[in-house]
Amino acid sequence: MNLSYSGSETIEAGIDAVYAFITDPNQMGHCLPQVQDVVVHDATTFDAVVKVAVGLVRGKFKYKVTLVPDAAAKSVVVKTSGGGMGSAVDMTATATLTGEGGSTTLAWSANAVARGPVAAVGGRVIDAQAHKLIAQTFTNIRDRINAG
Repeated sequence: MNLSYSGSETIEAGIDAVYAFITDPNQMGHCLPQVQDVVVHDATTFDAVVKVAVGLVRGKFKYKVTLVPDAAAKSVVVKTSGGGMGSAVDMTATATLTGEGGSTTLAWSANAVARGPVAAVGGRVIDAQAHKLIAQTFTNIRDRINAG
């Protein structure tokens, strides 16, 4: 099953602070919803274990996440692969920042491929869960940036 999402978010912080945050695996790993464990390997790579509940598919998924920052463009590509319980998800997301004053707009897009039982759950269920997880991720990012 192929999935595509896009949008933009406004974060009440300067562009340099937001860029530093979204390119830091120590910060971003802990913004994933239902994250249970994060192991940072280096400045761009981390593993995350997250609790998953999509329809009847419930359990833990393990993901490898690689951040590919572009400081000149104030953007980052996030490559994620992994899964669990016979399911797999591969995703590539891009975030580009623009800022004015103390506010930053983060324009993002993501394309994912889901395979296995999680893909068999159905498009509407996956879509609803994806929107919930995306919203929670951005809430977590805002909260952590505001906490300093």
